[in-house]
Amino acid sequence: MELDHAARLDQPARLIILYDAFGRKPDLTKDWGYAALIEVGGRRILFDTGKDGAVFEHNVDALKVDLRAIDFAVISHRHIDHVSGISHLVSVNPNVKIYGPKESFGIFGSSLPSTFYRKSGSVPDTQRYYGGYPPSVLTFGSLWPDANIIAVDRTMEVSPGIHLIALGSEREERHGLLELSLAIQTAHGLILIVGCAHPGIARILDAATKIDKRIRLLAGGLHFAAASDTDIAELISVLKDEYRVQGVAPGHCTGEPAFAALSRAFGDSNLYAGLGEVITVGALSTTDVASGE
Repeated sequence: MELDHAARLDQPARLIILYDAFGRKPDLTKDWGYAALIEVGGRRILFDTGKDGAVFEHNVDALKVDLRAIDFAVISHRHIDHVSGISHLVSVNPNVKIYGPKESFGIFGSSLPSTFYRKSGSVPDTQRYYGGYPPSVLTFGSLWPDANIIAVDRTMEVSPGIHLIALGSEREERHGLLELSLAIQTAHGLILIVGCAHPGIARILDAATKIDKRIRLLAGGLHFAAASDTDIAELISVLKDEYRVQGVAPGHCTGEPAFAALSRAFGDSNLYAGLGEVITVGALSTTDVASGE
């Protein structure tokens, strides 16, 4: 049953970090990758699944997260450090809806018109694709054929107040990579979750502010792990001056120098988002899921 929009906007949200390479919980396994559970307005959304299915399973079980109870999952992009727990998710919750980026010949399933390749009548029919009579649309499956995957190639509202922002990377080394970011409307502004921000954080924020100009919290990987101090200073300016982001919960590929710079720039609104942490949005606070604080 869909919740009414007002109920969702008025309730606080929680972000639980299920997978990352830093943290302070000895019973969890740190590893490169990202996964988080978002609880908002009675909905439970899994965002990404890390790079090792066994590690993902261990952390999920240790944190007592019931994957059978999630409403849907979002996979930000095709890189191995975000997708490897999908098989475990499907084994536990085989019918769960999984949103993933739709790319040509993509791992989440895709299709192309058969006009994408040139035809030639100068070769015999035995050397022509489909004997010279291809279907009008060629459909390609996913790496998880039994999963309920919905491939997304445009920004869309998947549930009232819950949006997927679809953008391609413009960086030469990542050209053509499509990434989904999750934007959730709340009474105080958007909660914006990013996997690696390959399209560029400024472009993602620009798209998000078309939904709501107020960015309450930006969480996830910002892809500054190898960035220069100059680039990190520009990131701070984009977040604070240009888009007036209220709070950040950086993780994954954000990078250690960027963690330090964000802490200086945002002070108490820079939330520690290590493995196992629970971030409550509304109060913009971090709590300890293991101790039940």
